Amino acid sequence: MASKSVMDLMEASSGVHFSGFHMDALKQRIKDIEAPTTSATENMHKQPFVIGVAGGAASGKTTVCDMIIQQLHDQRVVLVNQDSFYHDLNEEELRRVHEYNFDHPDAFDTEQLLCVMEKLKHGQAVDIPNYDFKSYKNMFPARRINPSDVILLEGILIFHDPRVRESMNMKIFVDTDADVRLARRIRRDTSEKGRDIGAVLDQYSKFVKPAFDDFILPTKKYADIIIPRGGDNHVAIDLIVQHIRTKLGQHDLCKIYPNLYVIQSTFQIRGMHTLIRDSQTTKHDFVFYADRLIRLVVEHGLGHLPFTEKQVMTPTGSVYTGVDFCKRLCGVSVIRSGESMENALRACCKGIKIGKILIHREGDNGQHLIYEKLPTDISERHVLLLDPILGTGNSAVQAISLLLKKGVPESNIIFLNLISAPQGVHVVCKCFPRIKIVTSEIEIGLNKDFRVIPGMGEFGDRYFGTDDDDQQVVAAPCQ
Repeated sequence: MASKSVMDLMEASSGVHFSGFHMDALKQRIKDIEAPTTSATENMHKQPFVIGVAGGAASGKTTVCDMIIQQLHDQRVVLVNQDSFYHDLNEEELRRVHEYNFDHPDAFDTEQLLCVMEKLKHGQAVDIPNYDFKSYKNMFPARRINPSDVILLEGILIFHDPRVRESMNMKIFVDTDADVRLARRIRRDTSEKGRDIGAVLDQYSKFVKPAFDDFILPTKKYADIIIPRGGDNHVAIDLIVQHIRTKLGQHDLCKIYPNLYVIQSTFQIRGMHTLIRDSQTTKHDFVFYADRLIRLVVEHGLGHLPFTEKQVMTPTGSVYTGVDFCKRLCGVSVIRSGESMENALRACCKGIKIGKILIHREGDNGQHLIYEKLPTDISERHVLLLDPILGTGNSAVQAISLLLKKGVPESNIIFLNLISAPQGVHVVCKCFPRIKIVTSEIEIGLNKDFRVIPGMGEFGDRYFGTDDDDQQVVAAPCQ
């Protein structure tokens, strides 16, 4: 369902529409996506952070894993080796073991590996085989691995199968010179496995090197991080561990959706959230601290825009190499609460154009788009969509869909809000996986009236000092 284009959905609709924009099909799409939200939310906390570590034989993969585990001593970390999933050799293969290619993808039981990873990701303990390289069979007892915060999956070909790659949150390729790898292999196989140098070199030339060139090296392109020199590269490993710690500190939704960004919480941010959520906070204080939070969200969102390198001359006569801001930019606020974010955007982006979208709620959480006024060249711009609360996601989906209809590329939209309910995040991220969502806090969820909890009440009423009964919305022109 989520793969259908917006145009397909609009053509499929035959009901009432507003501003030339069909809505019925979108309602069905939202319902279909919202259905599994509860179970997905309940299972989020069970998802560990999975790191794949690939590279050629004797490249230093195990050393890198050991160093990561050592530095993450305060986390629950387990190591899963692809070597544990070799197929048992049959009698014929055992008789000709010197001609068996242990570096070929077919040598591994990938289905069993996938089964083990699936169980670990869902919080289940697993038994992993102990493969014996003397008998070339799995030996018992198996090794018990319990659910953990971090799973390190190490092996020469773990990037080869796309199903295995998709299970990873981070992919590391250990890139070590071929001569170094060969020297390590000779030393290891002669001392640990009792093989003579001639047999090691024969196996290397016949199987190891061709397999590296054909199956391992091509998977280097899938890596998020490439570590030259393996375990000797302490700087790279320190940076990786720092990144892992940051990811572990993020909300679990960020691990599921890489396009969701929650600004790092501090006591200042937590204190401002405390004030604007307090029902006893005065309107003046509510506006003051809401404006401060909005400014932080806007600044963070601007950091996700593309940039170009630029050199300038400083007053000291020196050259400074920096970046130039994105020029083709505009804001779009969802009337009325989204207008509270316009001042912060104007303060950050001088002279920025801001368009308007009005979406009217009609009982049982139904939504209708009833007004839009956008820059005529919006399809050529990056768009910052402004709405302080992401609840069910219905309004956001309709606003984003309108922008797509106007020709804005999905990847050019950044949705800025103060708080987000998990249900809304699921809906928006599944509908539009290429947009970015920037928020300052993830909420517990929605109540029976589809209100965000713990939330902060009706944001627009509290910010503008109005009541629903007295509120009269006047659509403003594009600015």
